Amino acid sequence: MKKSLLALGVLGTVAGAAHAQSSVTLYGLIDAGLTYTNNQGGAHNFQATSGAVNGSRWGLRGAEDLGGGLKAIFTLENGFNITNGKLGQNSREFGRHAFVGLSSDRAGSVTLGRQYDSVVDYLGPLALTGTQYGGTQAAHPFDNDNLDNSFRVSNSVKYQSLNYGGFKFGGLYGFSNDAGDFATNRAYSVGASYNYGPLNVAAGYLQLNNSGATLNSSGAVSDDATFTAGRQRTFGAGISYAFGAAQAGFVFTQTRLDDATGIGASASGTTNGLVLTDGSARFTNYEVNGRYSLTPAWTLSGAYTFTDGRIDGVSPKWNQVSLQTAYALSKRTDVYLQGVYQHVSDTGDSGVTAAVNGLSASSSNSQVAATVGLRHRF
Repeated sequence: MKKSLLALGVLGTVAGAAHAQSSVTLYGLIDAGLTYTNNQGGAHNFQATSGAVNGSRWGLRGAEDLGGGLKAIFTLENGFNITNGKLGQNSREFGRHAFVGLSSDRAGSVTLGRQYDSVVDYLGPLALTGTQYGGTQAAHPFDNDNLDNSFRVSNSVKYQSLNYGGFKFGGLYGFSNDAGDFATNRAYSVGASYNYGPLNVAAGYLQLNNSGATLNSSGAVSDDATFTAGRQRTFGAGISYAFGAAQAGFVFTQTRLDDATGIGASASGTTNGLVLTDGSARFTNYEVNGRYSLTPAWTLSGAYTFTDGRIDGVSPKWNQVSLQTAYALSKRTDVYLQGVYQHVSDTGDSGVTAAVNGLSASSSNSQVAATVGLRHRF
């Protein structure tokens, strides 16, 4: 009897140790709101919205200690619309994230799957869009630089370094998976960031070849591509500085398109899809942003973005202002009020109208949207 009890004790100890060496975490965020828009296709609208700031999602994140400072890691993250329960990211089950890999406390991590590009990873946190302080509706026109994660990169291999005294870097390559043409719908990117106390600086570069085209629908970026183009190059840099309860930042990005045929309607969340006939286009974005904590629970944030475009022989110019105030009811739940104003000029006969990201386009050159919402994290 004593031997049996001893054996059970040993098994329990081993099981406890094994459990301590591996973990799986369920997490998520739900963003639901009511949005008023002054002009959507020529009429004002009051609608229930999901993800006006942060896309609603749930996910599983896990790690297993393999010994010697090495871990197996994975993340599966699903995006959905809280207003109707539908899957996001063009009905993908894990459209936001789906990767597995190895992480070393000596060499960094290597992961494989569907992942964010390096511009999003390193430069994204310095912009207001893509964060809790501005999110979806604060994106630059058409989310042309993808800082709001309109698309992810499938078939990708990513490396991310350790933190070397505040300096981090990484890169990603997304395979075309095309046996006949290695470069048809592939992607690659690199990025780096440096943090020194209150100072943060970052830069990144992304290139897509034949994204959004029907040439290879199983490639790196296909049905969720913002643009249909033979080549897309996006690069940028940013800086932010925190002083006391405030933080201010500046972000510059530029996206260049070659052999472009269209701007997708579904990727940016708008219905402002356009056919491009000139073959080339360019978007240059200048964003100034800031945020301030009035109290530990109450924050204010805002951004102004000027975008200089070149589309089909015209040079549209966008001016956009976004403001948000959020109040935390607890560590996991907050309420927010957000407003966005966008105005576009010099559009010629291009068909470009104002279109706040995530909303149907205006019939005119201006659009105003205001959202009151609730966010819950788990």
